[in-house]
Amino acid sequence: MTVTDVRQHGDGAALFADHVARRFGSVRAVADASIRVHPGQVTALVGPNGSGKTTLLLMLAGLLAPDAGVVRVAGLDPAHDGARARRLLGWMPDVFGTWDSLTAREVLTTVAAAYRISAPEAASRADELLAVVHLTEYADVPAHVLSRGQKQRLGLARALVHRPRALLLDEPASGLDPRSRVDLRHLVRELAAAGTAVLISSHVLAELDELVDDAVFLDRGVTSSTNVAPTQGTTRWRLRTLDGAALAAWAASVGLPLAVDADARPPVDGGADAIVTLPDERAAAALLRDAVAAGVPVSSLAPAGGALEQAYLSLEAERR
Repeated sequence: MTVTDVRQHGDGAALFADHVARRFGSVRAVADASIRVHPGQVTALVGPNGSGKTTLLLMLAGLLAPDAGVVRVAGLDPAHDGARARRLLGWMPDVFGTWDSLTAREVLTTVAAAYRISAPEAASRADELLAVVHLTEYADVPAHVLSRGQKQRLGLARALVHRPRALLLDEPASGLDPRSRVDLRHLVRELAAAGTAVLISSHVLAELDELVDDAVFLDRGVTSSTNVAPTQGTTRWRLRTLDGAALAAWAASVGLPLAVDADARPPVDGGADAIVTLPDERAAAALLRDAVAAGVPVSSLAPAGGALEQAYLSLEAERR
């Protein structure tokens, strides 16, 4: 397969973007972004506010045409084969949107009708999805009565009406209570296990750590790193001791650099928190063993943030 073939057909990816760009007048929202999400894969799209994440999702959804580059959904070009591409794609924006006068059930059956799903099948699918997102008791309540979190759950159900092969989720956990966030994680993993390709954008990196298979980092409209696995080794560890002076003396004696833990709780009775940088878990275990053997009263040693957060912060540090 030639480079041209890969660009044209998406290299087997359910969601594919290759060097896409998009401007809004003088504002360059996306400059050079590439991404591949294969069936059964959950990928995080991570970046600061204004980095171009939503614009990239809109191009993948076929709602914006790129100024340059290639977008494919299951090998289809949304710009030239929009109906077929959208039939394979589920899109959940970060805000629920219109139709507040419709009931939750009517929202789902209306979307089903747009996908040419028969009325009996649409009614059955609506009941099924309302149960999945725990909105059965609100089935006949107007959408404007629902809370922010309930609208988010309805928005997810709306994206799943036609059983898409690829799913785009923009800040899906926004407004959800803790129980609903857990349900969302389970549902997304179930969809992936059934072969759905999922691209999820969120600022809650700790939750993404437990959910995704890999990540794409986007900053200033550029994908600076792709397919960074969130399971890679953690490098920053938070060490808590009951005796800060003892820790400092021991660290100096063994040449261990300690950094101030900006997120630490105030120390109690001479205790202290510090950040240590280590290559892997084996090094963390050795550090704990040696500190305790040296008489340092260590009360805890744990990763300072998840691996995805670590990878993101390391990229931020490289840019400075």
